[in-house]
This record gives sequence, C-alpha cells and structure tokens, in this order.
Amino acid sequence: MSDFVSGYWSWFITVPTVAGIVWLLFFTRSQSKSGSTDGETTGHVWDEDLQEYNNPLPLWWRNLFYLTIAFGVVYLALYPGLGSFPGLLGWTSKGEYEDEVRAADAQFGPIYADFLQQDLEKVAANKDALRIGERLFVNYCASCHGSDARGSRGFPNLRDTEWMYGGDPKAIETTILNGRQGVMPAWEIPLGGQDGVNAMAEYVLQLSGREYDAQLAAIGKEKYPQLCIGCHGPEAKGNPAIGAPDLTNNIWLHGGSRQSIRETIGAGRMGRMPAHKDFLGEAKVHLLAAYVASLTGDYETFSDER
Repeated sequence: MSDFVSGYWSWFITVPTVAGIVWLLFFTRSQSKSGSTDGETTGHVWDEDLQEYNNPLPLWWRNLFYLTIAFGVVYLALYPGLGSFPGLLGWTSKGEYEDEVRAADAQFGPIYADFLQQDLEKVAANKDALRIGERLFVNYCASCHGSDARGSRGFPNLRDTEWMYGGDPKAIETTILNGRQGVMPAWEIPLGGQDGVNAMAEYVLQLSGREYDAQLAAIGKEKYPQLCIGCHGPEAKGNPAIGAPDLTNNIWLHGGSRQSIRETIGAGRMGRMPAHKDFLGEAKVHLLAAYVASLTGDYETFSDER
C-alpha cells in the first residue's frame, strides 16, 4: 500500500471503505427503528395469498453482525488496509517475509554452511545433500527447467551430458552463481537473405547427421568458415568459453526442425540464465550445483531409495 505513486489511489480505497462501514451501521440502525413488529407484512403478495412478512432479525444474528463490523474496524486500525495508512502495528508483508527468512536461516544456515565447506564432488555423492538440493531445485529452478530437470524449448535439459558452458560441477556452480547471457546474432542479411539462411540450415542439418539437401548444404559449407567458425569452431563442436553450442550432436535448445533452425540462423536467439548469487547465496547454490551435477548419472544418487 505504501508504494502508491499518487495520493488519489489511497483516497480511492479509503473513502469507499469507511463510507461502506458507516452506511452499513446507519442502514441497520434505521431498520431496527422502523417500528416493524412481528406479523407485519410488506404488502407484497404472490400467487394470490403468499405474503412477505417483515420480521426483525434475531438478536443474536444482529449482534453477530455488529461484532463483524467491530472486528473490521479494529483490523483496519491495526493493519494496512486503508490506502497508504500503514496501521498502528506497522505490519508489512515484506517484514513478515524477512522474519520468516531470518528464522529459516537460523535453523538451516548451519547445515548449508557445513556443506559449503565440502568439495562439490563430495557433496554430489552425499544423499542428504542431494535431497536438500532437490528441494531447492523444485522451488527455484523447476519453473524454467521443469520438475524433472529435462527442460523445454529455450531451456536446457539438465539430465543429458551436453553443456554449453561446461558440465563439471564447478562450471555448473559458476553458471548458477553468476548467470549466463547467450546471444546468437541474426545472420539473414550477412548470408544474403533467406536463400543463404536456407543453405546454411541444410549444412547444419548435415553436420548433425540429419537428412539434408546436398546442393544447398554445399553452399552453406562455403559460407561457414566466413561467418560461423569463430564461435562454433572449425569442426562445429562449439565453444564452452562463450556458450556456443555443438552443432554435430543433434541436440537443439530452440528446436531442431528445419524451420526452427532457419529461424535461429536468420533471426538469431537471445537467452538469459539469471544470476542467483545474491538471491540464494553461495551455500544454497553450492547444494544446487551438486544436485544438478548428479543428474547426469556421473555421481551416485539416491533415486533408487525413494
């Protein structure tokens, strides 16, 4: 509520809320003093003899209503609910979250700190550490990479052995800590238009062992050393130092159909893995990296025990 950039919105919330409470009290009071008694009808008749009576509400029902109004007034006085008024207690959802984080850090911080002192390879073979890492992954990573860590279009599969920036535990930890920024430039203009893009796409299909148009692939092969070799290398095996993917393994981050490959070459791609160092801290990232490293099967896991 304190983030309003204009006082108008604060009044827009406060005035109708207060007016609504006052109107409810006034309306209820006026009805209770209307003079109606048991057995008095409103004058409405249906089906010739079906009449509507105006009997007063039971006392317990009316008192319960007043109690809910009193509760609402006390709540709005103590907690934020009237525009930018912070409430007498000064409670905020941010403060509540920070208190919970501090409590969790006090309880689990020593556990994380203990694992941080151990080598990643040792942590990746520790069943208790992997259980913690799995829970961290589900909370913070599954939205992009999936709950099974197999990724989706634009988000890499973490269970195979192909890594754009290196798959050893330390490289994985660096990726999670600092993030990655991947850029594939658009090559439609340098390739001379869509025909050049099509030719290069056929050559890439040839490199990955797919069916291809030999005539177009030959044209693409001639242009590869001029435009692509700097990133993907002379053998098209990629370059982990800059995140250039291997073009020979038939594994595709943005889709491996002929049309998807053409789109990647012609329009380029931009991918971003956000940095988690400030958000999670080094200790949690250490456990996450160990868990991700264990997914490839290079380390002992506890999946058979679950």
